[in-house]
Amino acid sequence: MDANKQGFFLIASLLVLALGISYAGTQIYHGLVEFKSYDRSVRMKGLATRDVQADVAIWSIAYTEAGNDLKALQSKMDQNGRMLVDFFNLYGVKEDEIEKRTTNVQDLLAQSYRQNNIGPNRYITTQTYLVRSKNIDAVYKASQNTGQLISKGVVLAGGNSAPTYLFTKLNDVKPEMIAEATQNAREAAEQFSKQTGQEVTDIKRASQGIFQILPRDQTYTVPESQQRHKTVRVVSTIEFYLE
Repeated sequence: MDANKQGFFLIASLLVLALGISYAGTQIYHGLVEFKSYDRSVRMKGLATRDVQADVAIWSIAYTEAGNDLKALQSKMDQNGRMLVDFFNLYGVKEDEIEKRTTNVQDLLAQSYRQNNIGPNRYITTQTYLVRSKNIDAVYKASQNTGQLISKGVVLAGGNSAPTYLFTKLNDVKPEMIAEATQNAREAAEQFSKQTGQEVTDIKRASQGIFQILPRDQTYTVPESQQRHKTVRVVSTIEFYLE
């Protein structure tokens, strides 16, 4: 009788153990299936662009004169400086946006490898002015009419470098552009999910690209820095969960 009881309890224990293992296995299987389903995702890129206009213009402009009398030469340089300031004022650039910078005087007789005959122009002087203005149109119009200075005898130095136009309000457009890039990526993900019968849910991972400021008008002759109209571009990489 004791042997029969022991056999019965052994069989019952083995049955309970088998049922427990079976249940645990079922739970593990369902857990793995659920985890794998939750881990499904799709990665898409979203593009956003904005056409913007520069809001700051910077222009380093210089003129030069040559002569043999420093005093007379300085007087001529001052006269040219007044004409330069008046020229900018004429187009709407204010006085406080025009800064007189360095004056350079070159003495040809002081050079180690000077010419034997320097003629009547021993000294060459160059005066630089820096214009920094938010009046983009004024600076642009002035840059298109420098011939007026030349016609008055102002000799522009350095090939008359063009103004540089800057867009400084990038932070103002960043939030909307990031949202737009994210939405574009989601739309692409939803289009993909239609082919697989799945649904796009939350964002799993996001990587924001670098904001680029590009010329609105692509050209090999005029760089972005010299164009008033620009395009801001960003590409974000977004990974979405699928279920």
